[in-house]
Amino acid sequence: MGSIRSACFYLLLMACLSTTACTGQIFRNYGRINFSNETTMAFESHSINTDFRYYTSGPDIYYPNAIIGLHRNYRIDTQDLWKEVEMTPEVMQNIVRNMKEKSSTRQLFLYGFELVDPKGQPIGVWYSIQTARTCLQMKHDGTVRIDTPDLDTYEQLNGETGWVPDSG
Repeated sequence: MGSIRSACFYLLLMACLSTTACTGQIFRNYGRINFSNETTMAFESHSINTDFRYYTSGPDIYYPNAIIGLHRNYRIDTQDLWKEVEMTPEVMQNIVRNMKEKSSTRQLFLYGFELVDPKGQPIGVWYSIQTARTCLQMKHDGTVRIDTPDLDTYEQLNGETGWVPDSG
């Protein structure tokens, strides 16, 4: 009985180690999305970085679920899901104001995040409510896959998943 347990433990240990090794390989091309006060302030002061191309995701260009700025050295892989916007301070001001209006009706706040490649180098920025989820994957051909948040990101928080704003 003891040798069977030892063999099972050994097999389980080997499976875990090989899974960990594979997982390290699988996720080696993934970047990070880090909270950034500086990025929040840049969006809210309508500062445009001329090294970035800006995109929105969501139901409308002026009421998006998220805005990203991606460094011009990179191309976005999910181009059909993001709408490129010729960003000016005035356009940024309108978009941010509308996003704030949309989020405040649900008692939510908008945050800025820095998009970082697997080596820790900044490649862009992201602005949305905190629960808008994404994934950042670097491709070998210089493109970046940035998943859009769910189209119903706000609706998910408005009672459909059981969340109801506190009335008191």
